[in-house]
Amino acid sequence: MTTGLGIEERLAQGVVLGAEGYVFELERRGYIKAGPYVPEVVLDFPDAVRQLHREFLRAGADVMVALTYYAHREKLRHVGRENDLEAMNRAAVRLAREVAQEGGALVAGNVCNTWSYDPADPATSATVRAQYTEQLGWAVDEGVDFVISETNDYLGEALIALEVIQELGLPSMVTLASTQPETTRDGYDYVEACRILADHGATIVGLNCDRGPATMLPLLERIRATVDCAVAAQPVPYRTSPAMPTMESLRADGVDRVFPLALEPFSCTRFDMAAFAGAARELGVNYVGVCCGGAPHQVRAMAEALGRQVPASKYAPAMDLHPILGVAGVAADANVLAAWNVAG
Repeated sequence: MTTGLGIEERLAQGVVLGAEGYVFELERRGYIKAGPYVPEVVLDFPDAVRQLHREFLRAGADVMVALTYYAHREKLRHVGRENDLEAMNRAAVRLAREVAQEGGALVAGNVCNTWSYDPADPATSATVRAQYTEQLGWAVDEGVDFVISETNDYLGEALIALEVIQELGLPSMVTLASTQPETTRDGYDYVEACRILADHGATIVGLNCDRGPATMLPLLERIRATVDCAVAAQPVPYRTSPAMPTMESLRADGVDRVFPLALEPFSCTRFDMAAFAGAARELGVNYVGVCCGGAPHQVRAMAEALGRQVPASKYAPAMDLHPILGVAGVAADANVLAAWNVAG
């Protein structure tokens, strides 16, 4: 395991900064196939994973998340790599731990929605539990500090993950995907679902994925007012709105399908993400991060908005040195940041 304070001790000291979005970012770099989104890159191009971990670490992330999202038996079967299941899961934790040790970060194991769960079919609960048990068994064996169960569409599936994590004796961060307008796919209001997870002993509860900063913040405020445990927020870095509250619902003229391959016109700027980090902290959110589509420059902006100087801050913009913009560029950037802080 990594040395130093654990996740609970770090939460007690202040906001923990997370950084995910590995799958989307590595797809953009040409190492993951869009569609199945299986992290074959862990075995095929480990240096690409190592480099992205390192970029997030330098940008200020306090946690290196093992790239085991969709690295479960069902998904690997779809791409003909079921025999690589154990090797992929173990290698992902080793890569995360290797980089975490360079900067004193924590290592998080990771499980996610399985697409196998059906609340109407009790047999699927056993299937899901078996997938989580084998994935997290390898993660614990390789050494993780806590476990993130994320992008949970069903409260029932999230509770299974929480039980497995607790049986392994690790702190847990359980976050829900908020694809639907009001409830999880099994019919629980998102705030109530977080309360139930907290009542079952989750260390951290909250939301990740699907919603951008603007449409996640109102839900976060209600969650924070309802639960006593730590709250997590990891939105996608896209400009969602009440009319289009999720990245899947985004629409653009002349584009048949925005999600997932034509999201760039809706991308949040670094100023947007900095404003979100500040707004989330003001709400009392304890774990602030970014999900699908997140990039290191956004994480650095979030870290700096939280008052931190991080290794990558050495190369933060210095627009006064720009040969054309000069001092005017500094003033323009300051005005943009101020505007987004007011909006946040």
